[in-house]
Amino acid sequence: MKALLLYPQFPKTFWSYDRFMELAGLKATIPPLGILTVAALLPKEWEIRFYDRNVSPETDADWEWCDIVILSAMLAQKEDFHELIRKGDRFGKKVAVGGPYPTSVPEPALQNGADYLILDEGEITIPMFLEAIAQGQEQGTFRTSEKPDVTTSPIPRFELLQRDQYLMMAIQFSRGCPFNCEFCDIISLYGRKSRTKEPGQTLAELQSLYDLGWRGSIFIVDDNFIGNQRNVKRLLRELIPWMEARNYPFTFLTEASVNLAEDTELLDLMAQAGFYGVFLGIETPDQDSLQVTRKQQNTRNPLIEACRTINEAGLLIYAGFILGFDGERAGAGDRIRAFVEATSIPQPMLGVLQALPNTALWQRLEKEERLLQSQGITEVGDQNCLMNFVPTRPLVEIAQEYAHTLWYLYEPKNYLRRCFEQCLNITANPRLHQNVHFPLGKSLNLTARLFWIRGIYQEGARRQFWQQFWAIATQKPQFLNLYIGLCAAGEHFLEYRTLARERITQQIGFDPLGEAPASQERELAVAG
Repeated sequence: MKALLLYPQFPKTFWSYDRFMELAGLKATIPPLGILTVAALLPKEWEIRFYDRNVSPETDADWEWCDIVILSAMLAQKEDFHELIRKGDRFGKKVAVGGPYPTSVPEPALQNGADYLILDEGEITIPMFLEAIAQGQEQGTFRTSEKPDVTTSPIPRFELLQRDQYLMMAIQFSRGCPFNCEFCDIISLYGRKSRTKEPGQTLAELQSLYDLGWRGSIFIVDDNFIGNQRNVKRLLRELIPWMEARNYPFTFLTEASVNLAEDTELLDLMAQAGFYGVFLGIETPDQDSLQVTRKQQNTRNPLIEACRTINEAGLLIYAGFILGFDGERAGAGDRIRAFVEATSIPQPMLGVLQALPNTALWQRLEKEERLLQSQGITEVGDQNCLMNFVPTRPLVEIAQEYAHTLWYLYEPKNYLRRCFEQCLNITANPRLHQNVHFPLGKSLNLTARLFWIRGIYQEGARRQFWQQFWAIATQKPQFLNLYIGLCAAGEHFLEYRTLARERITQQIGFDPLGEAPASQERELAVAG
């Protein structure tokens, strides 16, 4: 078999970092780990061509060459994903699809002409698909409720990547999360038992990247890296000497629950292993909303103190926040803004609550007959789509709070101040090299471009930028490269907040940063 493996394009989203990628001379933030793992699960005698369409597109000659096209996609990639399915039909090729999007919402892929749906986790469903192919089946849907033992998962085919076009590489250690947040689809996709790879297995993946010449950041894509604290400590205790023996060739970034702050041993092990940052699902500082959405782990200790503890352990904090929980009081956006300012989190991801398919929230709202099936994140795939259900407070109020809060947070002066303060808050990790986050040549090029754009060309925050740059250079020079990277990323968010404002305007019919026309408010109140 000749298989053409394609990863669809992303539109501009919060995490796409479009402007930053342009400034840095890169194409994408991280590689598509799922489809690289699929490539490793396919028979060795198959011929494979792989394209991440965010890096470089395939050609019509590739379509002519192949026997089958295999696609993997997330919700945000919906548009290009469906176009590729239709293109397969035009070329007369069999199309197989998988990944989180079709696993959650399989019907649209079938409607657009997909022949094979390889859903859930590939370690189980890829062999089912291969057996069907061997038997000459022309179509099929392959599903399982069983969760695979991830110690059987192969090393992803990293050699297929154009590695110099990515900001980071990616590996996975675990799947699943022990918590029960109502809105989260991770537990419906991967379960509440955190299944982990063996430490030696993960080190073999890192060795593969090391042998391929990668030096720089690696994103551990686990939805909750510390879901199984016993096993993650086993990994870290073996990772530390591995990193030391190779003079710390990598730095690590991952996602974790806020209870990370409760385990000082775990924080210390992560610092020793070369972790520089962590994404936290904070969601909201409102305790009543956390209770409603079953995010109990965020209610055990003060959240501001937890962030301070994580900074002091040497970790940069990224975080997610959500507006629109049931029972949410007016002014939630202002409270999120105050929390972000108090913790100096540079890049808070602010979104509007969505009921994702098959989540506990979806099921509850369906019973309450509050779902609006004709709209939602499956149509847009980004954080600025208004909720796909009837909220408990006025929709226009939520829309305006979202737009005002995002606009304020990414005002250049506010953003630069948080980047500066976060770098000052983090305890320096002597193990990490100055340029390990980013290749030196591209770092110098990015710095020169940032100096021109932020330090000379753009008005408004020039003096602030230079003052902060000089303070970091003299007080904490080991954070200079990180500070420059954060500042450069701000150019993306400056554009993104304008896009978010436009998207909200399209949905509510007026500029959310202006005054709502009285007639429009009445119509939205009735619709909501």
